Amino acid sequence: MFGRGKSDESPAPIPATEETHAGSKGRPTPSRKDAQRARKQFLKTPNDPKAAKAAQREADRTAKLRAREGMAAGDEKYLPARDRGPAKAFTRDFVDARFTLAEYFIFIAVAVLLLGFVKNQALSTFISTGFFAITALIALDSIILVIQLNKRAKEAFPNEADRKGITLYALLRTLQLRRLRLPPPRVRRGGKPVLPKGSKK
Repeated sequence: MFGRGKSDESPAPIPATEETHAGSKGRPTPSRKDAQRARKQFLKTPNDPKAAKAAQREADRTAKLRAREGMAAGDEKYLPARDRGPAKAFTRDFVDARFTLAEYFIFIAVAVLLLGFVKNQALSTFISTGFFAITALIALDSIILVIQLNKRAKEAFPNEADRKGITLYALLRTLQLRRLRLPPPRVRRGGKPVLPKGSKK
């Protein structure tokens, strides 16, 4: 009765299970696929703050480049809010299809400014008269454009809310050189604006 020691009373070994066969971690061993995914994610996130900032700058640069390319291509989702919508697209087409004096106004103004340094009274008077005459022509041309644009826009967009802001939008676009306009023109001079489906031609 005294021959049995404490060592004989040790508990039976616990069978290995999914939680214990992995060692002291107390969780299953990750699969090779999960381990590779975790390693790639770790490598994508640099621990060095400088490297992280550089990676963020590169990501921002790529995003801006993609947005610039999208705008140049006329992709609606990359356009600023002021350029979105079928009415704005119609307005751009209407302006781009016309030849306008306003797009050359900046060159005319610079030429007049430079010629103003010439010390010749007769020439100065001629330049001033010519500048006012050209400015009057630009104003008249712009008025005609706005009248015709609003007439066509009312036919294409009967709802007044859809036409909000197109007059100022058109005038600002006429002041830009055609080849420098963004979004870029999609119709040739003398062409017709692309009308929304179901509108009158």
